[in-house]
Amino acid sequence: MKAVGYKKSLPIEDQDALIDFETAKPEPKRRDIRVAVKAISANPVDYKVRKRAAPPEGETKILGYDAAGVVDAVGPDVTLFKPGDEVFYAGSILRQGTNSEFHLVDERIVGNKPKSLSFAQAAALPLTSITAWELLFDRLGAVPGKSVDPRTLLITGGAGGVGSILIQLARRLTGLTVLATATRPESQKWCLDLGAHAVIDHGRPMKEQIEKLKLPPVALVASLTFTDQHYKAIAEFMAPQGRFGLIDDPPEFAMSAFKGKAISVHWESMFTRSSFQTPDMIAQHHLLNDVSDLIDKGVLRTTLDQTFGTINAANLKRAHALLESGKSRGKIVLEGW
Repeated sequence: MKAVGYKKSLPIEDQDALIDFETAKPEPKRRDIRVAVKAISANPVDYKVRKRAAPPEGETKILGYDAAGVVDAVGPDVTLFKPGDEVFYAGSILRQGTNSEFHLVDERIVGNKPKSLSFAQAAALPLTSITAWELLFDRLGAVPGKSVDPRTLLITGGAGGVGSILIQLARRLTGLTVLATATRPESQKWCLDLGAHAVIDHGRPMKEQIEKLKLPPVALVASLTFTDQHYKAIAEFMAPQGRFGLIDDPPEFAMSAFKGKAISVHWESMFTRSSFQTPDMIAQHHLLNDVSDLIDKGVLRTTLDQTFGTINAANLKRAHALLESGKSRGKIVLEGW
Protein backbone atom coordinates (compact mmCIF):
# COMPACT_ATOMS: atom_id res chain seq x y z
CA MET A 1 0.00 0.00 0.00
CA LYS A 2 1.03 3.63 -0.47
CA ALA A 3 2.03 5.68 2.57
CA VAL A 4 3.74 8.93 3.58
CA GLY A 5 6.26 8.96 6.43
CA TYR A 6 9.68 10.05 7.62
CA LYS A 7 12.96 8.42 8.65
CA LYS A 8 14.58 11.37 10.45
CA SER A 9 13.33 14.49 12.24
CA LEU A 10 14.08 17.22 9.71
CA PRO A 11 12.92 20.80 9.02
CA ILE A 12 9.88 20.80 6.75
CA GLU A 13 11.94 22.56 4.03
CA ASP A 14 14.20 19.51 3.77
CA GLN A 15 13.53 17.27 0.78
CA ASP A 16 13.26 14.19 3.03
CA ALA A 17 11.16 15.75 5.83
CA LEU A 18 8.29 13.60 4.50
CA ILE A 19 8.64 10.87 1.88
CA ASP A 20 6.36 8.71 -0.26
CA PHE A 21 6.94 4.97 0.18
CA GLU A 22 5.21 1.58 -0.03
CA THR A 23 4.68 -0.88 2.81
CA ALA A 24 2.67 -4.01 3.61
CA LYS A 25 -1.07 -3.75 4.23
CA PRO A 26 -1.63 -4.33 7.99
CA GLU A 27 -3.83 -7.15 9.29
CA PRO A 28 -6.48 -6.41 11.96
CA LYS A 29 -6.34 -8.25 15.31
CA ARG A 30 -8.62 -8.29 18.35
CA ARG A 31 -10.77 -5.11 18.30
CA ASP A 32 -8.99 -3.51 15.34
CA ILE A 33 -10.77 -2.48 12.18
CA ARG A 34 -8.87 -1.89 8.94
CA VAL A 35 -9.98 1.26 7.17
CA ALA A 36 -9.47 2.11 3.50
CA VAL A 37 -8.50 5.75 4.03
CA LYS A 38 -10.32 8.18 1.73
CA ALA A 39 -9.36 11.52 3.32
CA ILE A 40 -7.15 12.84 6.12
CA SER A 41 -6.60 16.18 7.81
CA ALA A 42 -3.43 17.71 9.19
CA ASN A 43 -3.07 18.80 12.83
CA PRO A 44 -0.33 20.56 14.81
CA VAL A 45 0.42 17.27 16.59
CA ASP A 46 1.59 15.90 13.20
CA TYR A 47 4.47 18.33 12.87
CA LYS A 48 5.23 18.25 16.61
CA VAL A 49 5.77 14.48 16.44
CA ARG A 50 7.75 14.80 13.19
CA LYS A 51 10.11 17.33 14.79
CA ARG A 52 10.54 15.58 18.15
CA ALA A 53 10.25 11.83 17.63
CA ALA A 54 12.66 10.25 15.18
CA PRO A 55 11.79 6.60 14.40
CA PRO A 56 14.29 3.82 15.19
CA GLU A 57 17.16 3.48 12.72
CA GLY A 58 16.00 1.89 9.47
CA GLU A 59 12.28 2.37 10.16
CA THR A 60 9.82 4.78 8.58
CA LYS A 61 7.16 6.35 10.80
CA ILE A 62 3.76 7.15 9.32
CA LEU A 63 2.15 10.30 10.70
CA GLY A 64 -1.49 11.40 10.68
CA TYR A 65 -4.37 10.94 13.10
CA ASP A 66 -7.57 12.24 11.51
CA ALA A 67 -9.14 10.01 8.88
CA ALA A 68 -12.41 9.26 7.14
CA GLY A 69 -12.85 6.10 5.12
CA VAL A 70 -14.54 2.74 4.65
CA VAL A 71 -14.10 -0.32 6.86
CA ASP A 72 -12.22 -2.91 4.79
CA ALA A 73 -11.73 -5.74 7.32
CA VAL A 74 -12.30 -6.37 11.03
CA GLY A 75 -10.55 -8.23 13.83
CA PRO A 76 -12.12 -11.28 15.57
CA ASP A 77 -13.42 -9.31 18.57
CA VAL A 78 -15.02 -6.40 16.70
CA THR A 79 -18.72 -5.80 17.42
CA LEU A 80 -19.33 -2.14 16.50
CA PHE A 81 -18.52 -2.15 12.76
CA LYS A 82 -18.57 -4.33 9.65
CA PRO A 83 -16.88 -4.11 6.25
CA GLY A 84 -18.47 -1.39 4.12
CA ASP A 85 -19.26 0.96 7.02
CA GLU A 86 -18.22 4.59 6.52
CA VAL A 87 -16.30 5.86 9.54
CA PHE A 88 -14.25 8.77 10.91
CA TYR A 89 -11.79 8.86 13.80
CA ALA A 90 -8.54 10.32 15.19
CA GLY A 91 -6.36 7.26 15.79
CA SER A 92 -3.73 6.63 18.47
CA ILE A 93 -0.41 8.39 19.00
CA LEU A 94 1.19 5.00 19.84
CA ARG A 95 0.50 3.40 16.45
CA GLN A 96 1.28 4.04 12.81
CA GLY A 97 -0.70 6.96 11.46
CA THR A 98 -3.45 7.56 8.93
CA ASN A 99 -1.25 8.86 6.09
CA SER A 100 -1.56 5.45 4.43
CA GLU A 101 -3.99 3.74 2.06
CA PHE A 102 -5.08 1.30 4.78
CA HIS A 103 -4.98 1.89 8.52
CA LEU A 104 -5.64 -0.11 11.69
CA VAL A 105 -7.58 1.48 14.55
CA ASP A 106 -9.31 0.21 17.69
CA GLU A 107 -13.08 0.27 17.12
CA ARG A 108 -13.66 1.94 20.52
CA ILE A 109 -12.30 5.28 19.26
CA VAL A 110 -14.13 5.26 15.90
CA GLY A 111 -17.47 6.87 14.98
CA ASN A 112 -19.94 6.57 12.13
CA LYS A 113 -19.19 9.20 9.48
CA PRO A 114 -21.84 11.92 9.19
CA LYS A 115 -24.11 10.93 6.32
CA SER A 116 -24.46 14.52 5.13
CA LEU A 117 -20.71 15.09 4.71
CA SER A 118 -18.18 14.03 2.11
CA PHE A 119 -15.12 12.10 3.26
CA ALA A 120 -13.06 15.30 3.02
CA GLN A 121 -15.52 17.28 5.13
CA ALA A 122 -15.69 14.49 7.72
CA ALA A 123 -11.91 14.07 7.94
CA ALA A 124 -11.62 17.64 9.25
CA LEU A 125 -13.55 16.83 12.41
CA PRO A 126 -12.46 13.93 14.66
CA LEU A 127 -9.33 15.08 16.53
CA THR A 128 -10.53 18.62 17.09
CA SER A 129 -14.07 17.51 17.97
CA ILE A 130 -12.83 15.03 20.58
CA THR A 131 -10.40 17.59 22.02
CA ALA A 132 -13.01 20.35 22.16
CA TRP A 133 -15.73 18.09 23.59
CA GLU A 134 -13.50 16.61 26.30
CA LEU A 135 -12.09 20.03 27.18
CA LEU A 136 -15.51 21.67 27.42
CA PHE A 137 -17.48 18.98 29.20
CA ASP A 138 -14.98 16.60 30.88
CA ARG A 139 -12.28 19.07 31.96
CA LEU A 140 -14.00 22.47 32.31
CA GLY A 141 -17.26 20.93 33.49
CA ALA A 142 -19.57 22.99 31.27
CA VAL A 143 -23.20 21.97 31.61
CA PRO A 144 -24.88 20.71 28.42
CA GLY A 145 -28.31 22.19 27.84
CA LYS A 146 -29.50 25.60 26.74
CA SER A 147 -30.54 26.91 30.16
CA VAL A 148 -28.94 30.28 30.88
CA ASP A 149 -25.42 29.94 32.31
CA PRO A 150 -24.27 33.22 33.91
CA ARG A 151 -20.63 32.72 32.93
CA THR A 152 -18.36 33.54 30.02
CA LEU A 153 -16.12 30.98 28.31
CA LEU A 154 -12.97 32.56 26.88
CA ILE A 155 -11.40 30.63 23.98
CA THR A 156 -7.90 31.82 23.04
CA GLY A 157 -7.01 31.04 19.42
CA GLY A 158 -10.64 30.62 18.40
CA ALA A 159 -9.99 30.36 14.65
CA GLY A 160 -7.76 27.27 14.87
CA GLY A 161 -8.94 23.71 14.42
CA VAL A 162 -9.97 23.05 18.04
CA GLY A 163 -11.30 26.57 18.55
CA SER A 164 -13.47 26.30 15.43
CA ILE A 165 -15.39 23.33 16.83
CA LEU A 166 -15.26 24.48 20.47
CA ILE A 167 -17.02 27.75 19.60
CA GLN A 168 -19.83 25.75 17.98
CA LEU A 169 -20.18 23.25 20.82
CA ALA A 170 -20.29 25.95 23.48
CA ARG A 171 -22.73 28.17 21.56
CA ARG A 172 -25.07 25.40 20.38
CA LEU A 173 -25.03 23.03 23.38
CA THR A 174 -24.63 25.29 26.44
CA GLY A 175 -25.96 28.56 27.80
CA LEU A 176 -22.49 30.08 28.19
CA THR A 177 -21.48 33.40 26.70
CA VAL A 178 -18.76 32.54 24.18
CA LEU A 179 -15.84 34.95 23.81
CA ALA A 180 -13.11 34.03 21.32
CA THR A 181 -9.75 35.62 20.54
CA ALA A 182 -8.22 36.15 17.09
CA THR A 183 -5.85 38.74 15.66
CA ARG A 184 -6.53 38.95 11.92
CA PRO A 185 -9.85 40.42 10.63
CA GLU A 186 -10.62 37.30 8.57
CA SER A 187 -10.02 35.09 11.62
CA GLN A 188 -12.25 37.29 13.77
CA LYS A 189 -15.04 37.03 11.18
CA TRP A 190 -14.56 33.24 11.07
CA CYS A 191 -15.12 33.04 14.85
CA LEU A 192 -18.25 35.20 14.70
CA ASP A 193 -19.64 33.15 11.80
CA LEU A 194 -19.15 29.97 13.89
CA GLY A 195 -21.20 31.44 16.74
CA ALA A 196 -18.96 33.41 19.08
CA HIS A 197 -20.90 36.15 20.86
CA ALA A 198 -17.84 38.41 20.67
CA VAL A 199 -14.19 38.36 19.55
CA ILE A 200 -11.20 40.21 20.99
CA ASP A 201 -7.60 40.55 19.78
CA HIS A 202 -5.15 38.56 21.92
CA GLY A 203 -2.35 40.64 20.44
CA ARG A 204 -3.55 43.54 22.59
CA PRO A 205 -4.27 43.64 26.36
CA MET A 206 -7.33 41.45 26.86
CA LYS A 207 -8.59 42.80 30.18
CA GLU A 208 -9.48 46.25 28.81
CA GLN A 209 -11.24 44.78 25.77
CA ILE A 210 -13.29 42.43 27.95
CA GLU A 211 -14.31 45.19 30.37
CA LYS A 212 -15.70 47.26 27.48
CA LEU A 213 -17.90 44.35 26.38
CA LYS A 214 -19.63 44.11 29.80
CA LEU A 215 -19.98 40.33 29.58
CA PRO A 216 -20.73 37.87 32.42
CA PRO A 217 -17.60 36.98 34.45
CA VAL A 218 -14.94 34.93 32.67
CA ALA A 219 -15.18 31.74 34.75
CA LEU A 220 -14.03 29.21 32.15
CA VAL A 221 -10.98 29.51 29.90
CA ALA A 222 -9.92 27.23 27.04
CA SER A 223 -6.30 28.17 26.35
CA LEU A 224 -5.54 26.62 22.96
CA THR A 225 -2.34 28.34 21.91
CA PHE A 226 0.51 30.49 23.30
CA THR A 227 -0.56 29.71 26.87
CA ASP A 228 2.81 30.89 28.20
CA GLN A 229 2.22 34.35 26.74
CA HIS A 230 -1.30 34.84 28.12
CA TYR A 231 -1.92 32.87 31.31
CA LYS A 232 -0.67 35.47 33.81
CA ALA A 233 -2.86 38.19 32.31
CA ILE A 234 -5.81 35.80 32.18
CA ALA A 235 -5.35 34.90 35.85
CA GLU A 236 -5.78 38.56 36.72
CA PHE A 237 -9.22 38.95 35.15
CA MET A 238 -10.64 35.42 35.62
CA ALA A 239 -13.45 34.98 38.12
CA PRO A 240 -12.53 33.37 41.46
CA GLN A 241 -13.02 29.59 41.59
CA GLY A 242 -13.02 29.37 37.83
CA ARG A 243 -11.53 26.62 35.63
CA PHE A 244 -8.57 27.05 33.28
CA GLY A 245 -7.99 24.38 30.62
CA LEU A 246 -5.10 24.07 28.17
CA ILE A 247 -4.03 21.80 25.34
CA ASP A 248 -0.69 23.22 24.14
CA ASP A 249 2.87 22.75 25.42
CA PRO A 250 3.83 26.03 27.12
CA PRO A 251 7.60 26.32 27.69
CA GLU A 252 6.83 28.24 30.87
CA PHE A 253 3.74 27.78 33.06
CA ALA A 254 3.45 28.50 36.78
CA MET A 255 0.18 27.25 38.24
CA SER A 256 0.76 29.43 41.29
CA ALA A 257 -0.64 32.32 39.23
CA PHE A 258 -4.09 30.82 39.87
CA LYS A 259 -3.71 29.99 43.56
CA GLY A 260 -5.10 33.19 45.09
CA LYS A 261 -8.41 32.81 43.24
CA ALA A 262 -8.56 29.01 43.76
CA ILE A 263 -8.77 28.54 40.00
CA SER A 264 -8.36 24.90 38.99
CA VAL A 265 -6.08 23.96 36.09
CA HIS A 266 -6.99 21.15 33.67
CA TRP A 267 -4.94 19.53 30.92
CA GLU A 268 -6.69 18.00 27.93
CA SER A 269 -5.12 15.38 25.67
CA MET A 270 -7.45 13.43 23.42
CA PHE A 271 -4.87 10.62 23.14
CA THR A 272 -5.05 9.80 26.86
CA ARG A 273 -7.88 7.29 26.58
CA SER A 274 -6.33 5.31 23.71
CA SER A 275 -2.76 5.55 25.05
CA PHE A 276 -3.67 4.15 28.47
CA GLN A 277 -6.56 1.93 27.36
CA THR A 278 -8.75 3.57 30.01
CA PRO A 279 -11.94 1.80 31.11
CA ASP A 280 -13.99 4.58 29.49
CA MET A 281 -12.10 4.45 26.18
CA ILE A 282 -15.35 3.74 24.31
CA ALA A 283 -16.53 7.23 25.31
CA GLN A 284 -14.78 8.51 22.18
CA HIS A 285 -16.89 6.18 20.01
CA HIS A 286 -20.07 7.57 21.58
CA LEU A 287 -18.76 11.15 21.41
CA LEU A 288 -17.99 10.91 17.69
CA ASN A 289 -21.43 9.42 17.03
CA ASP A 290 -22.99 12.36 18.91
CA VAL A 291 -20.97 14.79 16.78
CA SER A 292 -22.05 12.91 13.64
CA ASP A 293 -25.72 13.21 14.64
CA LEU A 294 -25.33 16.93 15.42
CA ILE A 295 -23.72 17.48 12.01
CA ASP A 296 -26.54 15.63 10.22
CA LYS A 297 -29.15 17.65 12.15
CA GLY A 298 -27.48 20.91 11.11
CA VAL A 299 -26.48 21.88 14.66
CA LEU A 300 -22.73 21.73 13.91
CA ARG A 301 -20.84 22.28 10.67
CA THR A 302 -17.55 21.02 9.34
CA THR A 303 -14.49 23.18 10.02
CA LEU A 304 -12.80 22.32 6.70
CA ASP A 305 -11.15 25.46 5.32
CA GLN A 306 -8.72 24.29 2.62
CA THR A 307 -8.09 21.14 0.58
CA PHE A 308 -4.50 20.50 -0.48
CA GLY A 309 -5.06 17.81 -3.12
CA THR A 310 -4.25 14.11 -2.96
CA ILE A 311 -2.45 12.41 -0.07
CA ASN A 312 1.27 12.51 -0.87
CA ALA A 313 4.49 13.83 0.64
CA ALA A 314 4.58 17.07 -1.35
CA ASN A 315 1.06 18.11 -0.35
CA LEU A 316 1.55 17.06 3.28
CA LYS A 317 4.74 19.14 3.44
CA ARG A 318 2.68 22.16 2.35
CA ALA A 319 0.15 21.40 5.09
CA HIS A 320 2.86 21.01 7.76
CA ALA A 321 4.50 24.28 6.67
CA LEU A 322 1.22 26.21 6.93
CA LEU A 323 0.46 24.74 10.37
CA GLU A 324 3.97 25.54 11.59
CA SER A 325 3.52 29.16 10.45
CA GLY A 326 0.63 29.59 12.90
CA LYS A 327 -1.47 31.22 10.19
CA SER A 328 -3.87 28.41 9.36
CA ARG A 329 -7.61 28.75 9.93
CA GLY A 330 -10.00 25.86 10.43
CA LYS A 331 -8.71 22.57 9.01
CA ILE A 332 -6.53 21.48 6.07
CA VAL A 333 -7.67 18.27 4.35
CA LEU A 334 -6.11 15.96 1.74
CA GLU A 335 -8.22 13.46 -0.18
CA GLY A 336 -7.56 10.40 -2.36
CA TRP A 337 -4.38 8.69 -3.55
